[in-house]
Amino acid sequence: MTFDSFTLAASTAVLADEPHARDHADVVEFRMDLADDPLSQLADYDGELPILATNRASWEGGEATGDESRLDALETAAEYDTVAAIDLELECLLSGEGNRVAEHARKHDSAVVASIHDFEETPDENRLRELLEQATDYADVGKLAVTANSRSDVLDLLSVTNRLTERGRTVATMAMGEIGRHSRAVAPIYGSKIGYAPLNSADATAPGQYDLATLSQLVRELQG
Repeated sequence: MTFDSFTLAASTAVLADEPHARDHADVVEFRMDLADDPLSQLADYDGELPILATNRASWEGGEATGDESRLDALETAAEYDTVAAIDLELECLLSGEGNRVAEHARKHDSAVVASIHDFEETPDENRLRELLEQATDYADVGKLAVTANSRSDVLDLLSVTNRLTERGRTVATMAMGEIGRHSRAVAPIYGSKIGYAPLNSADATAPGQYDLATLSQLVRELQG
């Protein structure tokens, strides 16, 4: 998976939901950290959509604990032909702990997304740019989700997204929370390459997410 154009991911912990996502999504983000027996689900998966496997650490908003076992499971996931990409936290890559998983994924033709989540604020533009540059140095896509406390925060994020996209970096950005909610639909116009949405808004995995059908329609209409 190259992420050359915008890719809409249906976030779920139940791969059996995949048929309901086909009309709107390009990929399934499989939240292994929220799933029951995730490796068995991967082994049994026979859906049409490729998988972006995420095993989010508890220290970055997920529910996976025990970094070694968490990374081992993600490494195993990358071996499945249906897994087209994996998500690793940038902090994990910077520390070196995630490098073996990234290398293993690439050997199995899986792309790597390096992710950063800030659940408190939006850093200033220089820091936003620095984080995304680091992420894209380590991975095929740099994902940055921040918390918007003002409309200016959203503008800063979109500005950095546009600037780095023009410089050839592949990024995925979004502002969490109600103030930044519209960024999920607007960011693709400025170059963001991945959007995330649950099938139903009640199953949102981050603040301010639209449901899949709504985000799909908004992005389609805004992109013309």
